[in-house]
Amino acid sequence: MDIVRSLTAPVTPNELFVHVDDIEDYPAWMPLIHEVERLDTPSDGGDPAWMVELRAQVGPFARSKRLRMERTELQQDRVAVFERREADGREHSSWVLRADLDVDDNGNTVLTMTMSYGGSLWAGPILERVLDDQVRRGSDRLLALVS
Repeated sequence: MDIVRSLTAPVTPNELFVHVDDIEDYPAWMPLIHEVERLDTPSDGGDPAWMVELRAQVGPFARSKRLRMERTELQQDRVAVFERREADGREHSSWVLRADLDVDDNGNTVLTMTMSYGGSLWAGPILERVLDDQVRRGSDRLLALVS
C-alpha cells in the first residue's frame, strides 16, 4: 500500500527540508508518528537509526506499532528516505517514508511524501483511510509550520 501526498509551500527547499530530513522532527507535525527515540549511530558510520512509534486512532481504538527505522537516503534539500530495518534477524513487513522536494515554476517548494507499507496489520480500507488522513493532517501541519 502506498499513500502519496504533495504540498506546495512558499519557501525555499532548504526551509522545508529541515523539517523532513530528520525523523526526530516528525512528531511536531506528523500525527502518525507518535514518538521517536534516536538509537546509537553505528560506529562503522552506517545509517542513523531511530525507534519510532506509529499510532493511529480508529474510532475508540488506537493501533500502534514500534519500528526501528534508518535513514537510507539523504540528498540535501532534495530527498530523505527512512526505512524499517529491524536488528533482530527476523523478517518484517516493510515501512518506508520518503520525502521528495522540487521547485515549481513559481519558485515554490513542492514536497511529495510517500508512505509505503508492505504488511497486513494496517491493511484494509478502514485503516488505509485512517493512515491517509494522518498523512493529510501531517501535510497541513507542516505547511502551517513553514508558512
